[in-house]
Amino acid sequence: MISVDIENPSQAEAVQLLQEFSEDLANRYRDLSEDGLWAFRPEELTPGRTAFVLAKLDGKPVGCGALCVLDDEIAEIKRLFVVTGARGHGVAARILAKLEELARDFGYEAIRLETGVKQPESIALFGKAGYYRIPNFGRYAESPVSACFEKRI
Repeated sequence: MISVDIENPSQAEAVQLLQEFSEDLANRYRDLSEDGLWAFRPEELTPGRTAFVLAKLDGKPVGCGALCVLDDEIAEIKRLFVVTGARGHGVAARILAKLEELARDFGYEAIRLETGVKQPESIALFGKAGYYRIPNFGRYAESPVSACFEKRI
């Protein structure tokens, strides 16, 4: 059974997942120096129209994701991650669906996100969910390893 609920990103389970995600990125992009490009700080989740979700598979924390404010109409998904052993069970799709639901509830018109070119499973997930490629935006604009996507909701 998969559950996805809003949680505090500072709790131990969330911190562990975010650390695993950072390590995964470091392994995939070890030949690059993209200091701070993928940084995520819990303080980006200002009260109001933001959320951090934690996914559990049979009660065990296996994934996470965050919805942040990009501007008044557009949210940004960050840190969508599922541990290696839990991939292939639909966890990422459930996290994505929950973040989209929250974005609609918060009144956003669209969602944007950035993933890396060395993350083909992420690119496939977003394409399957109806996201389309857009020019790199914001701090990703000049990054040769970024792939940005958007979905109107």
